[in-house]
Amino acid sequence: MQHAVWSYDAVVYEMNVRQLTEEGTLSAAMRHLQHLCDIGVDAVWLMPIYPIGEVERKGSLGSYYSISDYCAVNPEFGTMADFDAFVAEAHRLGLKVLLDWVANHTARDAKWLIEKPASWYERDEQGAAKVPWDWSDTAKLNYAEKAVWQGQIDAMKFWVTKHKVDGFRCDMAMLVPLEFWQEVRRELQCVKKNIFMLAEAEGAEFFNSAFDACYGWEVHHAMVDVAQGKSRVWELRNKIHSLLADYPSDSMHLSFTSNHDENSWSGSEYTRFGDALEAMTALSFVLPKSLPLIYTGQEYGYDHSFAFFDKDAMPAMEANATTERYRRLCEMKHTVTALRAADLGGSFVEVNTNAPDCLLAFVRENQHSRVVFIANMSPYKVFSDFHTGIYAGEYDDVISGEKATLYEHTWGDMEPWSYRLLTQKF
Repeated sequence: MQHAVWSYDAVVYEMNVRQLTEEGTLSAAMRHLQHLCDIGVDAVWLMPIYPIGEVERKGSLGSYYSISDYCAVNPEFGTMADFDAFVAEAHRLGLKVLLDWVANHTARDAKWLIEKPASWYERDEQGAAKVPWDWSDTAKLNYAEKAVWQGQIDAMKFWVTKHKVDGFRCDMAMLVPLEFWQEVRRELQCVKKNIFMLAEAEGAEFFNSAFDACYGWEVHHAMVDVAQGKSRVWELRNKIHSLLADYPSDSMHLSFTSNHDENSWSGSEYTRFGDALEAMTALSFVLPKSLPLIYTGQEYGYDHSFAFFDKDAMPAMEANATTERYRRLCEMKHTVTALRAADLGGSFVEVNTNAPDCLLAFVRENQHSRVVFIANMSPYKVFSDFHTGIYAGEYDDVISGEKATLYEHTWGDMEPWSYRLLTQKF
């Protein structure tokens, strides 16, 4: 599948509008766009910006994912004019805007429950709309009813044609038929040729004429397990090789150390990764097929688990060392063509080491550039000894910004969770 040209070397930012600023509005969030542009973000994924249902509302403000109207803006965030201004400013800066789309369910007091036929929803014995899972503030749509498919497609077209969005992150995409997503793509490409579709799902089938990218859950969970000492690095290595073997060559995979679910329900990335965080963040930018993600607050190193249903604003923060590290990683992603996503990226070749249970070393390479990643993915000081062979030479150290030499035979102690990230252009 041919993807939007901008996406192959893209970095995505997930924006939690409610918590990004004290105001929690689109207008306030718009002031953050220049900062994201300066870091090197390419696309802003907005968590759902639609009105939230009142029935069975969770917390004081409700769940983003309990939508009462697919074609309106949550008054908490502002007006449709504010949304249009946000998109216009993003586009002026060269940023793409992706909307979070929730196709599986609506709020329990959604417009569709009132205005559409009863057959648009799955019903229980009493005729009430079913509740999916334990999401008591939602009502399950019925995808046996083809009118629901067209209703969803028409609503998505509304945002693409009238409000100029560039694509969608599709919530829990595995809960509705794949054939629906294939039809969505066909229809949306008729109105926007370079539409971009990201599935919150994982599996090779989602790349069958439906999505450009899916979640990299298996690799992410392996990263967390290694960081927490639940497994050794060879389990992570196995997941990387599975990603290469089990997916189409043109697939893209969202690579992350945090997102809204992980942050709110499992703790901040500092809680989950501890001392391994910096090495794992760098890894997320150099994995094969990677579409790296930065979640709200990560660009500042904000160590906090946001409340999900209530106001919990991030304090005003200034650029710092973490910001600069992300800027360097984004610059690498943009300028080193071996790191392009999908089938345009370079090869992935492991470097054998003397401690395969602790050390991860590999090369990404194409005819224009090379990346060398060497890391001690363990909480122990490890003596490393390996031959880099043809990859020896002079490099740029991405994090320090200094020149570095990679010798043909390299040895010495590596501190816990230390790493080297080297690039070379031909």
